[in-house]
Amino acid sequence: MGSGPRHPSPILGTTRFTAIFGDPVEHSLSPTMHNAAYAALRMDRRYVAFHVTPKALTSALRGIQAMGVLGINLTVPHKEAALRVMDQVRTEGILLGAINCVINRNGKLIGDNTDARGLERDLRRLAIRTKGRTVLIVGAGGGAASAALAVKRLGASRAIIANRTRSRAGALARRCARVSRAGTVFEGAGLECLRDSRLLATTACVINATPMGLTTGSFVPLNYGATPSDCFFYDLLYARRPTPFLQGAIRARRKCADGAGMLVEQGELAFKLFNGVAAPRGVMRRALMDALGRK
Repeated sequence: MGSGPRHPSPILGTTRFTAIFGDPVEHSLSPTMHNAAYAALRMDRRYVAFHVTPKALTSALRGIQAMGVLGINLTVPHKEAALRVMDQVRTEGILLGAINCVINRNGKLIGDNTDARGLERDLRRLAIRTKGRTVLIVGAGGGAASAALAVKRLGASRAIIANRTRSRAGALARRCARVSRAGTVFEGAGLECLRDSRLLATTACVINATPMGLTTGSFVPLNYGATPSDCFFYDLLYARRPTPFLQGAIRARRKCADGAGMLVEQGELAFKLFNGVAAPRGVMRRALMDALGRK
């Protein structure tokens, strides 16, 4: 890698690209992380963000084949819709019914999902103890599915999936149960369970897998004080300031974290998929934390 300041290399005719597609995408800090790793490795590559609407997704994905883009990340609302365009989908994407990575390998589009693995790695980093305990997951979309798979791998005995539309929570719980076979028991519930003192008293971790707080200035009523003193609150969202979900945890003096760590972990996994080499450990995390104004 060499020594001295690590500045991005100039963009040349030889420069290869990776990217993120989203709608919106302007807020994404993925380019900051990936480009920091490219600079550290002195690679002739750049990572860029493209605003891609749902209507344009298929043509945009086909475009990466024509332009030789090495790989892309997908953010909302594209993770499920992109499945139908893939030539191949790896096991994680099939399990979750969504992908967040597309690898362009010899002109073939291969879908994968690093969200569950990224979350699992971050929960382990934070030393959150879920083995043999109950986890409460708020939401029933792709993020909730990733959270369910992560806590299953961490040995949770019970995972309650709570959603405004109870039928969606039940459907996801049944899908997770089919995959789980043994170990974690999955149950669907409505959001009223967030006020259930008896349930919350046995809960080791509460994970927000909804956009509440990103799209609204508040979170649904949750009885933070009914949880054990060691209950951990984790928000898949990340922001420069604590999200409304995490503000409640802070007021209740519970430990908490946002999804910045998950973003780093899934980003490092995606970097290896796209480039065939690992990002230098710590480089992507430092770049993200600097961008968020954190130490």
